[in-house]
Amino acid sequence: MDKSFSLLDEEWLPVRFGDGTVVRLGLKEVFARSREIVALAETAPPSLVAQYRLLLAIVHRALTQARERWGDEDRADWHAEGLPLSDIHAYLERWRDRFWLFHPEVPFLQVPALASAPETRDKRKPWTQIALASANGNTPVVFDHAWDGDPVTITAADAVCTLLGFLQFTPAGLVKSLRDSDKAGALVNTAAVVPLGPNLASTLCLALHPAPTAHAEPDLPAWEREPLTTDQIRAEPVLATGPNDRYTRQSRAVLLVRENDGGVRWLHFGAGQALGEDPHAPDPMASYRAGSNGLVRLTFTEGRAIWRDLPALVPDQGSGGQPAAVLNYAINLHLADATRPPHQLLLIAGVASDQAKILRWRADSIVLPSELLINPDKAQQLGSLLRAAESLFSDARRLATWMLAHALPDSKSKDTQGRARALLEAGPFAATYFATMERALPGALRELGEGAIGDASDWHQAMRGAALRAWNEVLICLGQSARALRADGEYTPRFHALLNKWCPKPQVALSEEV
Repeated sequence: MDKSFSLLDEEWLPVRFGDGTVVRLGLKEVFARSREIVALAETAPPSLVAQYRLLLAIVHRALTQARERWGDEDRADWHAEGLPLSDIHAYLERWRDRFWLFHPEVPFLQVPALASAPETRDKRKPWTQIALASANGNTPVVFDHAWDGDPVTITAADAVCTLLGFLQFTPAGLVKSLRDSDKAGALVNTAAVVPLGPNLASTLCLALHPAPTAHAEPDLPAWEREPLTTDQIRAEPVLATGPNDRYTRQSRAVLLVRENDGGVRWLHFGAGQALGEDPHAPDPMASYRAGSNGLVRLTFTEGRAIWRDLPALVPDQGSGGQPAAVLNYAINLHLADATRPPHQLLLIAGVASDQAKILRWRADSIVLPSELLINPDKAQQLGSLLRAAESLFSDARRLATWMLAHALPDSKSKDTQGRARALLEAGPFAATYFATMERALPGALRELGEGAIGDASDWHQAMRGAALRAWNEVLICLGQSARALRADGEYTPRFHALLNKWCPKPQVALSEEV
């Protein structure tokens, strides 16, 4: 097989320019025009995050080989003036032969040994095997009607984008090729965080991990290593040597089969090089919130907006969480930059899964005042506001559940309590409360950034209004039966007492009579 489709020159990476134009470019042109490019334009969240990680690994290795050491002041200079393109282009040319998607010996992020291994050489899978959003095997997708026996052809550009996202976000599960089961990708079940700048060059500077220390083990990306062997694949999980390894880890063994027209329909597939997890070296883009048994990775939960987990993204000591290391990289750059921007845009994207089952993927963005990322006191204020809103919701939900139960026959039984809880969860109570609170969030963030939050009376009154709207929705669902009216009479006064506890009405001064 001849080598074809160079990721350096072929147009495969989707990018967006300032005028809204979206085009595909090769890696060399992406870096050359990184100050013109606003952001990557990939629409699939796992592939989007994986593409940023690929670019970061390239920049890091290029700088390491060109100058070995650099600091936050250097990043601040590149942030203002642009990336050191000569170093990056020299690095890409040095490793040009490793960036061919189709190559007889070293195809990009693939395992050529699959073509000769007895377990895989005669077995081909459809390309949908590496598509997290496609139906394959016994995991059908509602709006995808792909058939494993006759897959459609995709372009080489789409194949590499799909492969990148799959390797980072694939869940653990049965593989039955080279090994019975395999561990998950580096970002499985994670809402990954990427700080975004006004252009791609700025984003890469903000998210760039630190230079290696003097005696550290070399942190090599996959293309600087020899291709994986079947012995390596069968071996025990291997700890990552650093971010470059994590960002390019081949968590599954894949070998694309090139069609005559240059597209892809089939591939060889097997278990990959399993990633061992070190609790002392978490993924730089993963944030953690406090759970009942320790820290839990931040992910996308059904019915839960990501802003409710903001305390896990800022240095709020009261939350017990742990912000992603990549946010610290951005903070350090801001501290070294004399022209610190007042706000920081965050991309939060990824996939939520349950064991081997993909549940959902999402990509959200949120603008935070830079002070919230830098100032722990303001971060703690934000955490206090959000915790108050969550506490009021929890207390009101408990009262609403009891009220619904008392409107049902045999109100004291556990089954009735369960039915009432299910009725409340299926209704608009939570959505009404948090949708109303979300409208108050920008104002609270602005006041925190400006240091004008004061006694947070506006936030507390927003809590009061949100709870009242949510409670009224429950009353509508309750109906007008005799049981319902008695339950309303018993629990609505208790609800108003709860409101007065968490968010008392503001005192109105009465003018004195003359």
